[in-house]
Amino acid sequence: MEELDIPQYFLCPISLQIMKDPVTTVTGITYDRESIEMWLYMAEEEVVTATCPVTKQYLPKDIELLTPNHMLRRLIQAWCIVNADKGVDRIPTPKYPMDKSNILRLIRQVNNSNNNSNNNDQQVCVNALRKMNDLVSENEKNIKCMEEVGAINAIIGFIVKSYKFGKLLIPGLEEALRIFHSIWNPSHEDHKNHVKDNHDLVKAILWILKNETKNSCHDNVIKTHAMMVLKDVIEVSTSNLLSGLDSEFFHEIVHTLRKNSRTYNSQQATKVALQVLIDVCMWGRNKLKIIESGAIFELIELELTNPEKRVSELGFCLLANLCVLADGRAKFLEHAAGIALVTKRTLRISATIDDNAIQIFGLICKFSATKEVLLEMLRVGGVSKICMVMQANCEIHLKKKAREILRAHSHIWSNSPCIQILSFDKTIE
Repeated sequence: MEELDIPQYFLCPISLQIMKDPVTTVTGITYDRESIEMWLYMAEEEVVTATCPVTKQYLPKDIELLTPNHMLRRLIQAWCIVNADKGVDRIPTPKYPMDKSNILRLIRQVNNSNNNSNNNDQQVCVNALRKMNDLVSENEKNIKCMEEVGAINAIIGFIVKSYKFGKLLIPGLEEALRIFHSIWNPSHEDHKNHVKDNHDLVKAILWILKNETKNSCHDNVIKTHAMMVLKDVIEVSTSNLLSGLDSEFFHEIVHTLRKNSRTYNSQQATKVALQVLIDVCMWGRNKLKIIESGAIFELIELELTNPEKRVSELGFCLLANLCVLADGRAKFLEHAAGIALVTKRTLRISATIDDNAIQIFGLICKFSATKEVLLEMLRVGGVSKICMVMQANCEIHLKKKAREILRAHSHIWSNSPCIQILSFDKTIE
């Protein structure tokens, strides 16, 4: 671009760049909107008094007091058009959303609200959340912009405040949960730092899951989004948070499984709930807490509703993890359909389910193999399925595990008329 003599009053005193959206502060100085709003935002974040960069006078942090300088903007646009042949790009008329300043304004409206404020303030907050949700739905640039200005912190603050004040503002919370999941970036250190040990956020999500609303449609939607946010949080949480989860946490997650197994409301919420339980079961005494919450019964009931493949895979994975404990195996055997269900699903859906099914059978046969259990496996076809694993195109480790199971209890199963003696003998050689 040819070197030009740019009028000094076209330049923002902060960025020293041509202003795209000039606004005038109460001190009478004009800045580019993005620059001055970022200046005010940083002052608020650092809890310091904001001053005008030029005059050093006190400057209110309320960005609503910034007045658009339309005359200056038109002059800048006209100058750009006149100098277009010299390589100057025309500055378009600002429109919502244009830059970070618009998002900062919305964040401020969310931050300034609290659930003890009047209805008008709450409505301003809800409207801001809706606009933010529209922005993240629009394009990746807006998502990136929200990430850069710390929108995740404002969203977390709103969710936690709603919980602490005990007000379930369905529109606001639904939008907040959507925004959180949309802009969540697990590799972003600032994001992780805000949630990795945030017990209040976990409690707030449980509070949302626990509360029922009059509108069942909204209720299903908000609880699905709450589960998705919970999964995001759990994936980056510290061992301190994960090992300290209480029984109420597990009862609420299992309640979600129970509700969905009865009403078939949301496959997505079911999958996320299962993934959350899988993610946390390895920490502390969580396996036992999951078992005590009634999870094994609900997992079997869920499977009996013939869910989609991914739900079955997650369910079997969790069952296999819980059957490692004696209490888990006992609860599994208490359900009349437990052994029959594992038998039916083996070699029918996926290799992942086959792997976990044989693991479940292996644990049962090694640690809980009463005569009644072994005969039940024979009666419902479980032993036949184990034999089929030996003959099917399965992984070597599965065939090895199946062989171990058959060998361990051949004295019980070999005389059964359900299995041909010759083929049985060949199978376990």
